[in-house]
Amino acid sequence: MGSARVFLLCCILAIFFHSVLCAKSRHFKWEVEYMHWAPDCVEAVVMGINGQFPGPTIRARAGDTLHIELTNKLPTEGVVIHWHGIRQFGTPWADGTASISQCAINPGETFVYRFKVDKAGTYFYHGHYGMQRLAGLYGSLIVEVTDGEKEPFHYDGEFNLLLSDWWHKGSHEQEVDLSSNPMRWIGEPQTLLINGRGQFNCSLAALFSNSSSSQCNLRGSEQCAPNILHVLPNKTYRLRIASSTALASLNLAIGNHKMTLVEADGNYLEPYSVSNMDIYSGETYSVLFTTDQEGSKNYWISVSVRGREPNTPQALIILNYIPTSASNLPNLPPPVAPLWNDYNYSRSFSSKILALRGSPKPPKKHDRRIILLNTQNLIDGYTKWAINNVSLVLPATPYLGSIRYGLNNAFDHKRPPENFGLNYDVSKPAPNQNSTYGSGVYMLNFNTTIDVILQNANALRANVSEIHPWHLHGHDFWVLGYGEGRFNEKSETQFNLKNPPLRNTAVIFPYGWTALRFVADNPGAWAFHCHIEPHLHMGMGVVFAEGVQHVKKIPNEALACGLTAKMLMNNVHK
Repeated sequence: MGSARVFLLCCILAIFFHSVLCAKSRHFKWEVEYMHWAPDCVEAVVMGINGQFPGPTIRARAGDTLHIELTNKLPTEGVVIHWHGIRQFGTPWADGTASISQCAINPGETFVYRFKVDKAGTYFYHGHYGMQRLAGLYGSLIVEVTDGEKEPFHYDGEFNLLLSDWWHKGSHEQEVDLSSNPMRWIGEPQTLLINGRGQFNCSLAALFSNSSSSQCNLRGSEQCAPNILHVLPNKTYRLRIASSTALASLNLAIGNHKMTLVEADGNYLEPYSVSNMDIYSGETYSVLFTTDQEGSKNYWISVSVRGREPNTPQALIILNYIPTSASNLPNLPPPVAPLWNDYNYSRSFSSKILALRGSPKPPKKHDRRIILLNTQNLIDGYTKWAINNVSLVLPATPYLGSIRYGLNNAFDHKRPPENFGLNYDVSKPAPNQNSTYGSGVYMLNFNTTIDVILQNANALRANVSEIHPWHLHGHDFWVLGYGEGRFNEKSETQFNLKNPPLRNTAVIFPYGWTALRFVADNPGAWAFHCHIEPHLHMGMGVVFAEGVQHVKKIPNEALACGLTAKMLMNNVHK
């Protein structure tokens, strides 16, 4: 072996052993419970962790292993937590999806999530059982680069913003409303929250408002008091942003400051400068901004509703230039978002998000293409969402266990449809709006390249088509492109195979399509669904499974329900 090859091998081994030695095991003990809280100055019941709302922020480094010992202190319902954006290589049972990767954790029980965070980036976690995310079960998960490694950009400090929406009606009542005949829609949220804080009965910027809102007079110690970001002049800051909203698509802006997008969903971007940015439920970003404005003033950071008629006031926090007093309110109005239904603006923003030069490129060809038509339908008079005319219902036995152990009666083995009718007009209500329930799985051949075309369509009422952000568990995918109208073979000419961004969440716009490509290289059973909480509750999702036979050492407690529980009991008694 030549000396150059020996030197190269030594360098590779040194990097490997350095990363292994630097990796840590980080241990957490959490209790999930209901609490009285006032997220928007109105007391309500929220789901919290260890007495906190939102839940504790996890900070780790790439390569670390997390051990979260989760005890369910809810008196009457199960719970799971999904680690949004963490791919769970080798630990699909820790993905935290009830009835897909594990059984719900029953009241009084403890379950240990044990998994590696393999890639630096901005992530979050949230409940994935019923509508517990809407009830407030969420928190931030930040993964920093491994010791000795550097990000491809510089900054002097960082902040973290977790965005959410909030209703005064509880999640259980909303679940009943959505499952009623006729359906009772949950309506727009009362408040937008930033890091779990908002103001319902007053406004921080009442002086600039045409409404009758009164000026907030808060001491700063209230649970609803706004965050203040303290900055020094002429510095560059990283702002990590995650949206755990149940419904709202959002737009974020910093008054008088430009932002440069540098990371999305844990993947680096070609730097992209904007004055405001859209962010959909399930997405995460890092942006850089420089404090180059007048240092004697403070500035608004505003979050506004997009994609739905905005009946919810802006959320506001203050960017405070030190040494200016944080009590000095900005003297300019908060930034105004683009019109809520300016979808051309939104499409332009999304299409300019590109992968950093040198990022992994997608395979040039797909092995299989699945086209998923998103429609609103009726089943026995109940309003549901369906994919290719099938509304998802989850079985009592987690797919991961039933597929791994060949329990054929656990779910519907009828192959789900991979396309929809040639004559279907996506711009009009369906001629037949009736649908069916299903629990089938898309079985993917291991290590093959899969294209998914998300096709949007008209809802039940004419001239109504909604935004849907779709999130894939267990993988990142390349967003190859967006288009209007119905996807066809000619649409492939619009694909970007040169520098498409790697994401785990992507939006489809009204009456449009979005093309995704991923490699089915992660053994497990994985949810793929609209990240709008009521839409998933009403059936808007599918399940992918690949290489499940390669999954080893599934903890028994992950499968202690349904048919897998009976199987485990029988094995014990043999």
